[in-house]
Amino acid sequence: MEHQGPGLPAQALRGIPELKYVNADNVARYRAIMRFFYQEYKRLKYWLKPEEVYETMKAWNIWPDYTPEMCHHDLEQLVEWQNLTARHDGGRSSTLEEYLKKKMQYSLRPYSIEIERLLENLEKVTGYGGSLESSLFDTIAEKLFAIRRDADRWQPEEALELWNVLYRSFVSLHENAADYIASLQTAKAEEMMVTEAFLVFKEKLTDYLQNFVQALQRSAYKIEGNLLRINDSVRDLFLEKVAEGELAKPRLEEGPDKEEWMKELQRSWANIRRWFIGEGNTPSELTLLERATKDTIARIVRSAIRIQERKRAGLSRKKELEHLARWFASLDSVDDAHRLAAFAFGLFPTRHLQGEDLRDSDRADMSSWEERPMVRMLRSRSRKRGERLQSDPVRDNEERKRREREAYRIRQAEEMRMIEAMLERGRVRISEMGVVTAKERLRLLQWIGRCMTAGKTYTFVTPEGVRIRMSNPRTDKRTILYAEDGELEMADYELHFMLTNTAAALEAAASAEERGDQ
Repeated sequence: MEHQGPGLPAQALRGIPELKYVNADNVARYRAIMRFFYQEYKRLKYWLKPEEVYETMKAWNIWPDYTPEMCHHDLEQLVEWQNLTARHDGGRSSTLEEYLKKKMQYSLRPYSIEIERLLENLEKVTGYGGSLESSLFDTIAEKLFAIRRDADRWQPEEALELWNVLYRSFVSLHENAADYIASLQTAKAEEMMVTEAFLVFKEKLTDYLQNFVQALQRSAYKIEGNLLRINDSVRDLFLEKVAEGELAKPRLEEGPDKEEWMKELQRSWANIRRWFIGEGNTPSELTLLERATKDTIARIVRSAIRIQERKRAGLSRKKELEHLARWFASLDSVDDAHRLAAFAFGLFPTRHLQGEDLRDSDRADMSSWEERPMVRMLRSRSRKRGERLQSDPVRDNEERKRREREAYRIRQAEEMRMIEAMLERGRVRISEMGVVTAKERLRLLQWIGRCMTAGKTYTFVTPEGVRIRMSNPRTDKRTILYAEDGELEMADYELHFMLTNTAAALEAAASAEERGDQ
């Protein structure tokens, strides 16, 4: 009983008699005959006579004592295995034997052509091969953009040609890149990466991989963007044109119908989309390729570093250091010695220190060398126990705390006086304000900044319970704010001041309590 797997046609599960000649007893004779037929097929000579086959086999000296009868038997066996098809040439024959032997012509069947093509390619395989063709990214991005832009204007022949270029570029990119990355993971590649000869090849290889990654990153967003913008209707419209172009080719053999072509084209499109964008939570093949390429670059660099370290470890630098010491001794000035040390040893490891910010100025162009130094005692990290130091008493900071509290109360009182003045006015426009102090200017700008960052309401509430709202945040009118320390051109904002309900209730209670005391 014939078994058919889910989603697989019976044709995909049948035995393949066409492959029997590859492992038959007389494999040398059969393969020689099939290779001769394939070579003539590539020269556009499709039908061959038995005597032509026999003469070639004798010339190649494939089998000792090869006879025409053996050649005829081999040809008939290949016909039985469905590798060859036979026909009579229609000419006259004087005898039955001549009719049967000499007046036959043979030609390759489609399966046999593909088998010989595969075997020919296998003979050329010496490793993974492959390459990283960054130009294919540009080709794919260009073709996808053309599909998105002109999907409804393509003629069937033009759509078919564009699709063939797009899909061939995609298949070539995928297969060649996968083969090339795999070739760098082989045991032979690992052996090469530990030899000194690899150092000569290292720069060229890393440049090749880095250029590919840069091209990938430069074109990936274009490809992903075009794929995301091509919806199902645009895709199906274009693929229908492709199917029409394929079906328009005149064929004598029966081929797939339009529905089968559409399913195959949609599967191919899904492969492209999955390769560049991914599916669900699964990362795309493009991401995996980029990650594998970067990992390969890192592995190459690590291998080169290990080789260089191994070379340095096996060399004595005594003579070099003696020469450098004499060089230092021959210098006349310390400045020259500093310059030589910089060239010979480079920068010494830096130490990162932290401390209080003691900047005395807000100048943006002020150099760090002009600022007051921060003195910080460094403790030795030596494991050896140092001398016992006398412990310092706990510092009394009460005076400093008192000064800080007093300064804070003064600032709060000044800010409260300004808020009370604004509450009395209710509404303040920048152009209506007179000359203000530097502190008032800073508070005013702080309120404006908080309003601008408060969201759509442009309102915030101070700790004292005063709600400040900006009524014209998008005004185009300009004005000048005059202050004791200068003039500031800015937008003519309008601020509204009002007490919140809680603050108003507390103020009313305080007023009532004062009246009761009186």
